Amino acid sequence: MNFTDMLRDATAQNNSLLCVGLDPEPTRFPAAMQGDPRKIYDFCAAIVDSTADLVCAFKPQIAYFAAHGAEDQLERLMQHMRANAPQVPVILDAKRGDIGSTAEQYAKEAFERYGADAVTLSPFMGFDSIEPYLAYHGKGAFLLCRTSNPGGDDLQTQRLASVEGQPLMYEHVARLAQGPWNKNGQLGLVVGATYPQEIERVRAIAPTLPLLIPGVGAQGGDAAATVRAGLRSDGPIIVNSSRAILYASKGEDFAAAARAEAMRTRGVLEAARG
Repeated sequence: MNFTDMLRDATAQNNSLLCVGLDPEPTRFPAAMQGDPRKIYDFCAAIVDSTADLVCAFKPQIAYFAAHGAEDQLERLMQHMRANAPQVPVILDAKRGDIGSTAEQYAKEAFERYGADAVTLSPFMGFDSIEPYLAYHGKGAFLLCRTSNPGGDDLQTQRLASVEGQPLMYEHVARLAQGPWNKNGQLGLVVGATYPQEIERVRAIAPTLPLLIPGVGAQGGDAAATVRAGLRSDGPIIVNSSRAILYASKGEDFAAAARAEAMRTRGVLEAARG
């Protein structure tokens, strides 16, 4: 089953547009685990188990594991998700962007070492930095397009005078992803929830691509506005929340609190969809 099929089925089965981002920060763990990077797997596995029936995807952010030398724990976590939530696709948030043989190694890392169903990528170096990932048929690749951080304006909202119509850079990325770059139907786009009008613009340019939308929760994105701007019958969205769910409680009830916050967020998204 390819990534798009898995996403469609998980969205329907769990009645959910919600993705839980797995960004483990040991300093924010509950007291019994706090400050101990050896507990990253335990913390994340508990979150996965408490929310697996509420989400359409999980999104582990690789830097939070690598910074603590916890890549082996990420491998275990990926195996845990495969065994305990096989219906939920996993997006490895890596934001890789390199060319040639280096990109091939990054693709191997994402899809062979970790067994991810999709990966996030930076398109700044052009199509030859994306192509090695597309060799893994059925896997998804989400290109950074209009990100949720304020600094995205530095490049993403600049006009390209050398391109017909002088589109903004993020508009050009969306056109490439919807069109000539999407040779096998594997591409999606990352668009931040903090810019709902620009989500709507991206959706107009790329009507059928899946949109991965971070920024709901701790970053303050409007969940309902996000759904209205991005969701179409043939254009899926994946709305990510990380810290608001992971750290809903600092007590021993952290997994139950994460479930409650995930359920609340899913409800807001579903209300907007309805």
